[in-house]
Amino acid sequence: MDVTDLRIALFSGNYNYVRDGANQALNRLVEYLLRQGAEVRIYSPTVEDPAFPPNGEIVSVPALPVPKRPEYRWPLFIPRRVKKDIKAFRPNVLHIASPEILGHRAVTLAHKLDLPVVASVHTRFETYPRYYGLSFMEPLVEAGLRRLYRRCDAIFAPSDSMAQLLREQRMNYNVGIWTRGIDREIFNPERRDLAWRRSLGIEDDVPVIGFVGRLVMEKGLDVFSETIERLEKRQVRHKVLVVGEGPAREWFEGALPNGIFVGFQGGADLGRAVASMDMLFNPSVTETFGNVTLEAMACALPVVAAIATGSQSLVTEGVTGRLVRPGAINAFAEALKLYCADAEARRAAGKAGLEFSRHYGWDEVNQALVDGYLRVIRQRGSGKRVANSPVP
Repeated sequence: MDVTDLRIALFSGNYNYVRDGANQALNRLVEYLLRQGAEVRIYSPTVEDPAFPPNGEIVSVPALPVPKRPEYRWPLFIPRRVKKDIKAFRPNVLHIASPEILGHRAVTLAHKLDLPVVASVHTRFETYPRYYGLSFMEPLVEAGLRRLYRRCDAIFAPSDSMAQLLREQRMNYNVGIWTRGIDREIFNPERRDLAWRRSLGIEDDVPVIGFVGRLVMEKGLDVFSETIERLEKRQVRHKVLVVGEGPAREWFEGALPNGIFVGFQGGADLGRAVASMDMLFNPSVTETFGNVTLEAMACALPVVAAIATGSQSLVTEGVTGRLVRPGAINAFAEALKLYCADAEARRAAGKAGLEFSRHYGWDEVNQALVDGYLRVIRQRGSGKRVANSPVP
């Protein structure tokens, strides 16, 4: 069996209606699979005006807007017409990409059809309640995730650090790696554009601290803004450049009155924005990989990040940037102060990050997941299915 024999049914709560790192990775995966001769069918909620055109064919599943976050959709179930479509497609492996109701129902369906099922883990959902005053719910969310992932033949993490966390959380015994790649045509140091910076009112010699991502509280916006406030009190010369959109933009603009907000940037414009920064500050603990961290490194930027899954596998402390205990405002401020004040330290860390990023290509990382699909199918066919949990 090889890639041309694969027939993959992919289930996602958000395949293309809101742009984020997870669904862009899924779309790159589908493009690669189709290019290699595999068959893929996507089952996801849809909207009339999605954020970007999808790779592959989507079969729409019913969904409702998420309370307080209506830009996202909550899949409800797999209706009869969709089940008929799945059976007609005749998949030989099911892939779930998000742990909501649709994912649970897809795993149940896989068991009924006696088909292997894998899951990819894209974010630390169990950490989300803390950003909405519901920290007491984190153990419940983690238990729900464990129930789902233990029922899968294998799960795939985007980084070694996340894979280790999943093992420690007893999510599954069979944990593989499906990391993320970098588009070097978009993200490279040559994209740096001083004229564009000047158009935003940024002088050439002023160090720019960048934020890139959706503007939602779970990205650590409070930690970011408090850290910048400390820098301003210490009279550290800098500018803040924020790239992204989201429901917390108004709050973030209020917390960063001197910040420069350029909204959503895509493609070459995003590459220009990132390369035109002087460092990236990523205080989030919710990512399982950190696409923006790798993109910044590919643009030769030092990265100051929280010690968290994803960042730990990308940033080498004192070499490509600084890793700081989550929420440690003073330590974050000191790390940023170093790179703001010392151009040679910025250059050295950026050069090391650029060299590190050269190991990540999309075709290579997507082939690793293809190999994982084939391995799981072989194991199921030989009756050697690995126990799906490291504990009884």
